[in-house]
Amino acid sequence: MHVTTTALDQWWPSPFGDDDQAGMLNHVTDAKRLAALASVREGRLYDLSHVLDEHVPVFPGRAFHQTLVTSAHHANRGGVGENRVNWITEVVSGTTQLGTHLDALSHLQIGDRGYNGWSVSELAEPWGVNRLGAETIPQIVTKGWLVDAAAARGISSLAGGEVIGVEDVERALDGMEPEPGDAVLFHTGWSAFWGDPTVYLSGEPGPGYEVADWLVEHGIALTGCDTWSYGPVPAQNPDRPFEVPQMLNARHGVFVVENLDTGALAADGVREFALVLTHPKLRGATGAWTSPIALV
Repeated sequence: MHVTTTALDQWWPSPFGDDDQAGMLNHVTDAKRLAALASVREGRLYDLSHVLDEHVPVFPGRAFHQTLVTSAHHANRGGVGENRVNWITEVVSGTTQLGTHLDALSHLQIGDRGYNGWSVSELAEPWGVNRLGAETIPQIVTKGWLVDAAAARGISSLAGGEVIGVEDVERALDGMEPEPGDAVLFHTGWSAFWGDPTVYLSGEPGPGYEVADWLVEHGIALTGCDTWSYGPVPAQNPDRPFEVPQMLNARHGVFVVENLDTGALAADGVREFALVLTHPKLRGATGAWTSPIALV
């Protein structure tokens, strides 16, 4: 079974039901969560997210803004009440599709149709999507695996457009086999360019078609990479851009997290961990900012 398709054949209904919105996260059972947490031995925590601010690298057409609101301070410089309480707040605006974020299953389509066959016209409302929004994504606790593709090749970073193959995955995992409901994250070294948006957004390495097949065949619930999208850019086939995340998301219901910071995890040689990934339940959003952690 190849993750890609040369024809827009019907891929719905989902094997989890024609009204399913959880995709491969259906494989993350209570037993899976318990096993993941039971594997933690040292209590070490790795933060896999980047700081979100005005300098975040953004895909063209997207933006992030934060403005401080100090109205209480300006109106009542001495504070309010006998206890002189004061406060500072902020207004944040921007797309959920930047920074370290999780794609909802409404994010990508094949033509007009996405996960479970729902069309854009069926999903789209002025305020957001009426199905497959971020509020429908279960909070995630599962077994995680790090594929250090850079170390597997004996280098510090893969180049833009470089394709991660199954042989890289097998070398990195050294004979270990993920199970249905697990998460597989990729370290390419590309996040070293996070502070230079021009370079960071100029392309990216990533898992190719064969790895996408491998993920689907293993029942992987979630995958992610230390890059701004998922999959090589330029693409393996220049006429089929972003096809790897497109097929994982729309056809197979595999969740994708982007802009991960896997540097510390890779530096310490961590291969297995408990992944905890929570997100705000933004109704109708096509993604959600997240700060996933790995526990070992």
